[in-house]
Amino acid sequence: MASNKPAPEAPSRFQGDHGDYGTGYGVADYGYGTGLDADRTGEFTTDFRSDAGDGEAERGWSEWNPTEETVRPVRGRHRVAKQRTGLARSSTVLGVGVIAAVGAGGMATAQGKPPVSISVPDAITNNLPDAKSLPGVGALFSDGSQTDGADQGETAPLTTAGITTAEAEQGTTDAGEALRARILQQAEQQQDAAAAEAKAAEEKAAAEKAAAEAKKQQDAAEAKVAAEKKKAEEEAKKKAEALRLAKLAASYSLPTFSYTITSTYGQAGSMWASGHHTGLDFAAPTGTPIKAVHSGTIKSAGLAGSYGYRTVLELDDGTEIWFCHQSSIGVSVGQKVTTGETIGRVGATGNVTGPHLHLEVHTPDGSGVDPMAWFHSKGLNP
Repeated sequence: MASNKPAPEAPSRFQGDHGDYGTGYGVADYGYGTGLDADRTGEFTTDFRSDAGDGEAERGWSEWNPTEETVRPVRGRHRVAKQRTGLARSSTVLGVGVIAAVGAGGMATAQGKPPVSISVPDAITNNLPDAKSLPGVGALFSDGSQTDGADQGETAPLTTAGITTAEAEQGTTDAGEALRARILQQAEQQQDAAAAEAKAAEEKAAAEKAAAEAKKQQDAAEAKVAAEKKKAEEEAKKKAEALRLAKLAASYSLPTFSYTITSTYGQAGSMWASGHHTGLDFAAPTGTPIKAVHSGTIKSAGLAGSYGYRTVLELDDGTEIWFCHQSSIGVSVGQKVTTGETIGRVGATGNVTGPHLHLEVHTPDGSGVDPMAWFHSKGLNP
């Protein structure tokens, strides 16, 4: 690399004559031979001084760019070219050596030297306090008055470290006592904080319990009010239904009187062709009047096979009421009748075992329903 090759020595005005500088620097310190100096001198003389005069000698010190052609390869040890400032470098090395030697000698003999006295100006000495008057320090000086020193050492602490400004203002001088007081105060504060926290927890629990109890009472009151309201509504509904049925009962009527219910709707038996009873039987003596259960129109009246003499009353809503087994019919087809009007008489015509009124109820679509339930819906209880 280029850094391993020494740069050619610049032309020097001291080169050649080796006065005080040449002889002491180039050869003695670095071990360069006379031949190297001569070679170097010849190279620089040819390169820099061939055409330069005395006045242009200083301008020949321009930037030198080394190349492989201008730098001679060096083998073995790295050589350091002699510089024109050899005196300065030698002086520097010599100075460092002297300092090192003096320092080592001084360190070796420092312990054997007597202490050096330091003088302080009187202006400072006169203003310094007496050492014996310092708290905790006077006892260290013995001048024969041991009692005073002992008292002062006992009453005044050696140091005020650990004492706060507030404690010092309160007159506290013992750091240990101050620390003990602070620890006790901190313990009391922690106990007070724990007591306050426990009290707050108790108050919170009591408040929550009171709120829960109040909510429970409120819920109970609301439930009671709701139950009473529901009961009142049910009672009002019952009253309204009773009133409605009462009005219906005024417009509806039972078909006969002095009767006995002998057969009900859906009752099974071999006496009926369908295998079960399709109406409600009111047993009464022959000739007992039969009344219209509601106002309507006579749809049919006459003999109807096993039903005997039958009258069909059609109500305003299309419902049909069949009155069967009559001994006689007192109305004709198309006749308008009103509630409670006599339309025939109880008899034993048709397929019967005795005098009775067989009554059936048919909805507008022709389906048969239970006459007992139908009478109940109209406010009547056969």
